[in-house]
Amino acid sequence: MSYTKEDILRIAQEENVRFIRLQFTDLLGTIKNVEIPVSQLEKALDNKMMFDGSSIEGYVRIEESDMYLYPDLDTWVIFPWVATDRVARLICDVYMPDGSPFAGDPRGILKRVLKEAEEMGFTSMNVGPEPEFFLFKTDEKGNPTEELNDRGGYFDLAPTDLGENCRREIVLTLEEMGFEIEASHHEVAPGQHEIDFKYANAIKAADQIQTFKLVVKTIARQHGLHATFMPKPLFGVNGSGMHCHQSLFQGGENAFYDENDKLGLSRTARHYMAGILKHARAMAAITNPTVNSYKRLVPGYEAPSYVAWSASNRSPMIRIPASRGLSTRVEVRNPDPAANPYLALAVMLKAGLDGIKRELSLPAPIDRNIYVMTEEELVEEGIASLPADLKEALGELLRSEVIADALGDHALAYFYELKEIEWDMYRTQVHQWERDQYLTLY
Repeated sequence: MSYTKEDILRIAQEENVRFIRLQFTDLLGTIKNVEIPVSQLEKALDNKMMFDGSSIEGYVRIEESDMYLYPDLDTWVIFPWVATDRVARLICDVYMPDGSPFAGDPRGILKRVLKEAEEMGFTSMNVGPEPEFFLFKTDEKGNPTEELNDRGGYFDLAPTDLGENCRREIVLTLEEMGFEIEASHHEVAPGQHEIDFKYANAIKAADQIQTFKLVVKTIARQHGLHATFMPKPLFGVNGSGMHCHQSLFQGGENAFYDENDKLGLSRTARHYMAGILKHARAMAAITNPTVNSYKRLVPGYEAPSYVAWSASNRSPMIRIPASRGLSTRVEVRNPDPAANPYLALAVMLKAGLDGIKRELSLPAPIDRNIYVMTEEELVEEGIASLPADLKEALGELLRSEVIADALGDHALAYFYELKEIEWDMYRTQVHQWERDQYLTLY
């Protein structure tokens, strides 16, 4: 829905909105906000709300800290879970004092790559994300425990699925906030859930992922549960992914569809996939950005660990869902919900556009179970693996001019520095597994 400044001021008064959260996202994907009283709303709508960017991960140094929030009026929404002293939200772009977009704003980075796509004739990128999450019980102080709220499995229902009521309230809340929910269900692992919402253009889809995370965590807490989008919270069961269905449009036409092709895929779609596969290892640091992400990307738990594609097989990194026509799309399966959605979509789009520009050739599909293939068979088929850990992924990121260009110098430098610190903290920590293995052995 589109709003004008006057619409928002009127609605705020009619609905007794008392506070507004001006929301944005840091480089690591964490939602940040400046909360203002409704008396300051008009000032915010005039793009005059300043904040200190030096306190935000990956933003600026203390000597250049003043930054401005420019609200996207179409992101206006009132939080349904606040009954009195109502609170609304506006998602903002970040600007410098001279009026230029901030180079490290993840939302701005995605907009920049979308502009490149537009210059190539693609009017929109549609994205249908599938972020999964786990529900854990909380203790008497409200802190998360390591105890799951159920032992259910794929598509189970109550009483086996004890998260059903919480999940249903999440769906109702999302619908009240303008989401079009297509399905919700228990996932494969105990305590794991998925709620699918309708595809949208890339900016709106990334905004929705951030809003989705906020709603899921808020409603779960009201049910005495802790929701986590950690990629692999438990050993021995499936981790949480964020499969991203994506397509490019030229006006009202799906650029990925060709009715004369055996698989219904256009040359554009094939080049796009070739670009994704070409840059998959370099993108991994963005699409799978934590130490924990690589505990999910191992064979045997339905998460892709190999760089390949198929129209039917679910073990490769890219799958082509059966729908054709306007619904023809590419499903990239390796991203996880810890990823910054703006950056993840930006690098996937950039990789796909590079494939289109250079008319990269798509390798043959892999229509057999990659997990049971031998090393010799993998080499023979030319199937590469995704990085084994964050350190390897960061090295691949630095070597890729294409992905570096998608992020820009500022974001690349700060992201790499933050992730190097994360890796070093992990590398030097002594973990319980090591004590269990070695304390009495040596």
